[in-house]
Amino acid sequence: MIKIPIRVLIVDDEKDFVEMLSLRLNEVGEKVMSAYSGKECLDLLEKEKDNVDVVVLDIKMPGMDGIEVLGEIRKRFPLIETIMLTGHGTTETAVQGMKLGAFDYLLKPADFADLQEKLEGARKRKDEQEERIRQAEAKLLVRRSGGAF
Repeated sequence: MIKIPIRVLIVDDEKDFVEMLSLRLNEVGEKVMSAYSGKECLDLLEKEKDNVDVVVLDIKMPGMDGIEVLGEIRKRFPLIETIMLTGHGTTETAVQGMKLGAFDYLLKPADFADLQEKLEGARKRKDEQEERIRQAEAKLLVRRSGGAF
């Protein structure tokens, strides 16, 4: 079976972490972009929204924190899934992120196999949502055309 790459945007202010994770994900065949702040993430999504399946988003960042960025992603790019990252041992904020629509969360340092599993799950959920939208649009077309094509 051919593996379809997951298009991942990694957002974290720790450049070494982003570079290492990008390398690992590229090695297993994923397509990776990176941003080092919430603002950079949102700017990149404006340009590349059709080329991102999942955002891996750090919670603790200077300026816009991950929760603020998540809110903007959910509002402006509702089909893009988000996995929250926290390195501060607190799961309360990560749980808050899930309540706001994040797919899941991981504690830093994240187990790579665990991250891969969550990325697959997030992309699957995105694909399922897109398919439901396509089906609803097709039904609407049929209704508008009176059932005749």
